[in-house]
Amino acid sequence: MRCGHVLAFRPPGPSDLPLALTVAAAICFVIANFSQLMDLTAVGRTNSTTIAGGAYQMWMEGEPIVGALIAFCAVIAPGFFLLFMLVLMIAARRTPPPFWVAEMLRWAHHFENWSMLEVMMLGIMVALIKIAEVASVETGIGMYAVFALIVLIPSIMVTFDARELWSRVEWVERAARRRRASGATPAGAPQR
Repeated sequence: MRCGHVLAFRPPGPSDLPLALTVAAAICFVIANFSQLMDLTAVGRTNSTTIAGGAYQMWMEGEPIVGALIAFCAVIAPGFFLLFMLVLMIAARRTPPPFWVAEMLRWAHHFENWSMLEVMMLGIMVALIKIAEVASVETGIGMYAVFALIVLIPSIMVTFDARELWSRVEWVERAARRRRASGATPAGAPQR
């Protein structure tokens, strides 16, 4: 607290909560990408698809830009975000954290900004409302996994204390710079 205003606060809850949420989100991500989102039945024909299958179908239908955007924002960006967060959570348990954690924290933030599952889900809902008059739609397990991801990804960011990890990484970087400036060699390094 400074001058009566809160500058930063530590997220409440256990310190292992972000790791548990990240593992749960990774499981949901795998289910969402390998299970069917929905079954669509119209005029006696049934079709089903996954998220990646929808992006591929857009590509094949002559919309390569839309297909690539769907693939990036609904599959690649969330996948890398979850991968980076999982590695960060495990690396953050070490004292001091590895030097590469700072760069990975930056990349996780960039991929989190591009992870747009909620926008994709909004588009699916609008399409389902419009198509409900002419076809029957049954949701698959993949749709429920996407709904879970939409809740879990923001929950990870709310419970993860990036500021605390960042301060520990900066401390390690400052200590390394001080060692280099003083000419001291790190422990285990060969003497010249």
